[in-house]
Amino acid sequence: MILDELIIQTITPTTHDLGDFRVHRSLPARERTMVGPFIFFDQAGPARIGPGQGIDVRPHPHINLATVTYMFEGAFLHRDSLGTEQLIEPGAVNLMTAGSGIVHSERSPDAERAKQSKLSAIQTWLALPDGREEMEPAFEHVSEGGLPMVDCGHARARVIMGTLWGESAPVTTYADTIYADIQLSPGGKVPIDTDADERAIYVAGGDAALDGVALLPQTLYVLRPGTRATLMSVDGGRVIYCGGEAFKTPRHVWWNFVSSTTERLYQAREDWEAMRFPLIPGDDQEFIPIPKGRPKTVSYP
Repeated sequence: MILDELIIQTITPTTHDLGDFRVHRSLPARERTMVGPFIFFDQAGPARIGPGQGIDVRPHPHINLATVTYMFEGAFLHRDSLGTEQLIEPGAVNLMTAGSGIVHSERSPDAERAKQSKLSAIQTWLALPDGREEMEPAFEHVSEGGLPMVDCGHARARVIMGTLWGESAPVTTYADTIYADIQLSPGGKVPIDTDADERAIYVAGGDAALDGVALLPQTLYVLRPGTRATLMSVDGGRVIYCGGEAFKTPRHVWWNFVSSTTERLYQAREDWEAMRFPLIPGDDQEFIPIPKGRPKTVSYP
């Protein structure tokens, strides 16, 4: 089978070099804004961070979306304006629902700063569906042991959100969502389910192929709807599989804000400039200011 029969879009990420590590951003892209509810897709790292150093993503706001943090290596300490303080480590998931407005920070914990550490993570945003954009903010954490693992012999898949291969993750979803971390051993194979309006695969590391057609690393492939395929690897690889319900109403993205209306984005900008968002208990002495001019979607640190 040729790639065009499997794939309708290939998105090469924009890469941001932040000194200690790189961020590869696949969504939003000029070619495409969303895949299912996913409107933002970053791979941070992999990177090595020296002793005494760390990552400090200062307090910043979000509206009308949910952030999903999933670690491959390393750790982050999440704090938010609900009073949450949660350490996230590999295999666990943090779901933060911004709704009407939330502020959060993510920083390297002291234990990571005290040594040479590794950082590798996937950060995604999911747009909230019509009628739920202004819901109450919320936070939930599910540990590594709380997420189902599907064993396919030479391939293992952790279901992060939704239902895949007969297993359902306990993480809250607001629209139909699929999200999985697939680890392929050499010669490993796993079938790709078709039960989603929109689907994409991202090669996070190693090598992978669809029905024998090789895929490029750090590249997001949007699958043709309804296409059945087998994901495989020769030497071993790691792939993120994501997607879900197609949104009928377009979403707008500006800096850290997402909404179905541009007016709501302007209001959020004014609210952040006027410091009308709530503060983070224990992390309220600094913040990321509104960027001047045309900003990149989200800014680090």
